[in-house]
Amino acid sequence: MKYRMYVDEVGNSDLRASRDPNHRYLSLTGVVCELDYVVTHVFPAVEQLKRTHFGAHPDEPIILHRKEVMQRKPPFDKLKDPTVDAAFTGDLTSMFASLNYVVFTAVIDKLEYVERYKVWRYDPYHYCLAVIVERFVQWVERQNAVGDVMAESRGGGEDMRLKTAFTEMYRDGTEYVKPGIIQARLTSKELKVSPKAQNVAGLQLADLIAYPSYRATLCRRQGKPLPEDMNGTVATILEASKYDRSSSGRIEGWGRKWLP
Repeated sequence: MKYRMYVDEVGNSDLRASRDPNHRYLSLTGVVCELDYVVTHVFPAVEQLKRTHFGAHPDEPIILHRKEVMQRKPPFDKLKDPTVDAAFTGDLTSMFASLNYVVFTAVIDKLEYVERYKVWRYDPYHYCLAVIVERFVQWVERQNAVGDVMAESRGGGEDMRLKTAFTEMYRDGTEYVKPGIIQARLTSKELKVSPKAQNVAGLQLADLIAYPSYRATLCRRQGKPLPEDMNGTVATILEASKYDRSSSGRIEGWGRKWLP
């Protein structure tokens, strides 16, 4: 079987902004789906959700983007109607719960990172990516399967740096996963990148999950309860059955990782 990990981020990798409370953290989330299952279940479910609530048509696909959904930008302005919003939220929650996928999230405290490492610093985005790719490779190995990784395009220069970092990881391995294991389990030494405009269902799923997963990771780190909103509802679903976990059920260090 072949799996794909779809990656989306919350925040940015700018270390100079680490002292700004609004830009202190960077989070990367990977959502793993079996590729045939994407065809038979994930893509149809995402398209049905859009068709039901926003009238999406194949000739003019609607792309689910969390920020635009939350801001009620067209075509999501229909959600200003409380009845429509409640129906959409219910169907979205049901989709999150019913689909089969595995989640990995890494969150880095950039301020702590800057203060701890005064000389050597790894790009925070690349650091988080290495952490979730490590866990994806280990997970795929446990399934005796293979996989690849797709991220949302971030622009020409950033895409090239990210692809280079991924290729180096494929070639050299990481601190915890030897290159032979990575090369045996990943089917490509290249990171796939795609803009959301391509209507990739897995990237849209990752986009919708990334922020609630980030919030859950932050809350658990700070010893706070999950928020009593949609983010908390999604996080509850992730904690119940979607995060990777140890044989004893431990999520931290498996499906979620706090850095540095």
